Amino acid sequence: MTNHSPTARRIAKTILNGFEAYFADFQNMTLGAKARFETHAWSAVQESNKERIDLYKTKVNQVLNLVHSVTSKDTTQLELWGQAKETYGQLIANNNNYEIAETFFNSVFCSQFHHAHIHDSHLFVKSSRAPDEKPLRDYSIYISYSGREGLEAMIEDILADYQFSIDWEDTRRDIGNICAALRAGPLSVFESEDDEQMLRVDMLESVFYRNKAAYLVGRMMFRGEVIPLILPCLNNERGGIFVDTVIYDNDSASIIFSFTRSYFMVDAPIPSRFVRFLSTIMPLKEKSELYNSIGFHKHGKTEFYRHILAHMKVSNDKFIIAPGIKGMVMSVFTLPSYPVVFKVIKDKFDNPKTVTEAIVKEKYKFVSRADRVGRMADTQEYTNFIFYRNRFSEELLEELKKVAPSKLEIDEKWVIIRHLYVERRMEPLNLYLDTADEAQTIAAMEEYGNAIKQLAAANIFPGDMLLKNFGVTRHGRVVFYDYDELCPLTECNFRKLPEPQTAEQELADRPWYTVAEADVFPEEFRLFFSGNPTARKAFESEHSDLYDYRYWQKLQHNIRNGRVDSTFPYRRKCRFKRRRPKTNRPPAAIGQ
Repeated sequence: MTNHSPTARRIAKTILNGFEAYFADFQNMTLGAKARFETHAWSAVQESNKERIDLYKTKVNQVLNLVHSVTSKDTTQLELWGQAKETYGQLIANNNNYEIAETFFNSVFCSQFHHAHIHDSHLFVKSSRAPDEKPLRDYSIYISYSGREGLEAMIEDILADYQFSIDWEDTRRDIGNICAALRAGPLSVFESEDDEQMLRVDMLESVFYRNKAAYLVGRMMFRGEVIPLILPCLNNERGGIFVDTVIYDNDSASIIFSFTRSYFMVDAPIPSRFVRFLSTIMPLKEKSELYNSIGFHKHGKTEFYRHILAHMKVSNDKFIIAPGIKGMVMSVFTLPSYPVVFKVIKDKFDNPKTVTEAIVKEKYKFVSRADRVGRMADTQEYTNFIFYRNRFSEELLEELKKVAPSKLEIDEKWVIIRHLYVERRMEPLNLYLDTADEAQTIAAMEEYGNAIKQLAAANIFPGDMLLKNFGVTRHGRVVFYDYDELCPLTECNFRKLPEPQTAEQELADRPWYTVAEADVFPEEFRLFFSGNPTARKAFESEHSDLYDYRYWQKLQHNIRNGRVDSTFPYRRKCRFKRRRPKTNRPPAAIGQ
């Protein structure tokens, strides 16, 4: 073992103690999710999500202050931090959560040096050990169930093992619904009930809580296949819990764990084991997204950074300006072979934008803590992100030099962007509609309206609802991703357009009536479809109520009175009918 200075060892121990305190507080906040769900304390659910997100920065700042207090040495010495990193690596060598602990060290270092000096000799750019180097042979996070006694008996055992403090509303009905859906879906390949005896199900012991739902998450194993098995459960708020549907395909599972939704509250004492399990039912999801989904978004940033560095080594395409209409506030670029966009705040905004850079940053912070209801893309914020210069197209470099020179540091080898956001790449809705057929246009416009309504019900008004500010995911969902104009819905003043009283007023080329900053006239939303009458017709056939100021005022009334609406990460048509099935094997296919 290398001998390091006593100061370096004290710094390492202080940071590790701080990490363990953070992790304990994180877990305790998470453990409260069960009681919040059972008592339908929905406002407390939203507040606890924000508090848990803010916990990380609070703990990092506390630990940095402690680091300064445990030594009289100059804590800006990089050599000292290099020794502290090596000592820290030794201290966490047998830690089950070494990878999360490494990220915490990195955060303290970056807080000390304001995100400068990012190098593996000072912090954990690379992990201290390879994944699965020391597997936990005696630790299991799931319970296995056998189909030997039949499918109904197995589902009954699963529901019985999840002990909520309030009763199930009707387990017989739920078991019948689940079995019917599975037999009409993935188990339809079985020729008889005898085949069901070969089925094995692994269910994670911990329940995944988010918003107004609790998710039982597992996988079905048969004939060499791994199939998701997710049971969303709801509280009827009258003393009973019921299973709302069953999810059994990879795409639907991926949507539940989407980057457009809030982080789960799940008791994950060893997060890496949960991520490994979830990867078996969502093989296309990156580890960074899965860490984000269970609340470890800071380590998700670390995993993303490591993943893109690895991708750069095996690719040779160049970063380019992202397709679509250029934004007035952000310059957006992408790497064609990698499914994200990088967003840089411009130094000067195009007219008529009046927001400031500080306001834009606050908007993005607001989104990171908001209930995204499946309709806003999660973003990761980075400082001093380092790129190879030879991977940038000349057009992109010229664009960044022109619109955001204060954010750039460029030399012959590197391009360092001082501040940027990373977001999942989607096809802008306006570009999607350019090539969409009639059926795709109708579906996209229904989704666009649903996105606006669901955001509004969550007290979010997009502000600028132009089609270019929404994207289409690979699952066909429409998602909002331009945040500089959004605000809480309750801060808006929705008004009816005044009727002109004179010919001069009717022909005026600008409003003849007074318009305050917070005023919104829903009748003007028709302007968002200028040039695309097909899209407008499709939108109005489903969502013309959005043109009525009274629709918005009613939503504001509900929100101010504490109403929290339910939003489902699956189609409403997939939801079970809450009545007892007549037989154990109803013929209807649920969710198809």
